[in-house]
Amino acid sequence: MPYLSRIHLNPLRTQAQRMLRNPQVLHAAVLGGLSRQPVEERVLWRLETHQHHLVVLALTQSTPSWEHLIEHAGWPSADEPQALVKPYEPLLDQIQRGRTFAFRLKANPTSATKKPLTPTTSQTTHLADERPRGVRVAHNRLPDQLDWLQAKLKRAGCAIPTDIIDDNEVPAVRATNRHRLRFDKNGRRKDTPPVILESVTFDGLLHIEDPAATRAALLNGIGTGKAYGFGLLTLAPPRPTEER
Repeated sequence: MPYLSRIHLNPLRTQAQRMLRNPQVLHAAVLGGLSRQPVEERVLWRLETHQHHLVVLALTQSTPSWEHLIEHAGWPSADEPQALVKPYEPLLDQIQRGRTFAFRLKANPTSATKKPLTPTTSQTTHLADERPRGVRVAHNRLPDQLDWLQAKLKRAGCAIPTDIIDDNEVPAVRATNRHRLRFDKNGRRKDTPPVILESVTFDGLLHIEDPAATRAALLNGIGTGKAYGFGLLTLAPPRPTEER
């Protein structure tokens, strides 16, 4: 049975700051919450920043334990619970054709192509093979990112409804916190190039058209970079129009 966890972290703690700078550190800590090692199940997670704390959302296939995260990067002596773990099946049961949900997705929009506009040296070498596979390229323009999102959600059995803004019909979604994420994959080794990823958070509405495909997307994630905190699609009841 899958579980969705919400863990609060203290941004003033040294370890929490390391996690904020390098998603590889947080990825290792999330995997450390599972008793079966090495971890072979699909794990999705997302880091969200709030005014006075950090929140980690984690979707696991088995029951997790987050004491180590709270001890090293949270508030271990706080009165309030610092981790909440809930079964995910009740949400999956609500995924029915015709329903509308509010959604959030932190994504790394990329596509595979054999004709990149500005190929890197390694990509040029790869594409020179007799029968090369496409290379992965990032989408950094907002229109391309929105097109990518709509295509991915369509494959996930969803459609984005439209809003009317200034007499124009536009998708009911907004992109926030668009930035380029850069970090060292193997600590501070100078012989290893840094990891560079495009990051964008999408908030909006989606309409369920194929419940089975949507459930699969919720459990397996959307897009690339899942080990670095991308791809976790979360749903919630839609807010009234006047509140959005």
